[in-house]
Amino acid sequence: KMIRASYGHSIPVDLDLNPQQPPELLYHGTAKRFLDSIKDKGLIGKGRNFVHLSIDKKSAFTVGNRHGKPVILTIYAGKMYNDGFRFYCTGKNIWLVEKVPWKYIDLNNNLA
Repeated sequence: KMIRASYGHSIPVDLDLNPQQPPELLYHGTAKRFLDSIKDKGLIGKGRNFVHLSIDKKSAFTVGNRHGKPVILTIYAGKMYNDGFRFYCTGKNIWLVEKVPWKYIDLNNNLA
């Protein structure tokens, strides 16, 4: 049996996605305990091929809540795009990017 990693999880798969211009802001839900690492390294895929970003805070909260006390990070996706980062939209309101350096992340007022 085969499973397709349709959002770029951990195995190399051609997702047949084309780079697209993202919204100005996207969101990433995580657990508060990961903030020190994120401040140090930014958002990285770890075992995944891409960092997954949400178009709204509610979706990001749901993701972050799975991992502990949730934190919602605001991602300056428009600025990243203008600086040469490539974004891909899965068509299900999930955006993918290889990494998000800390300078494009805002934590203000996003502690859940």
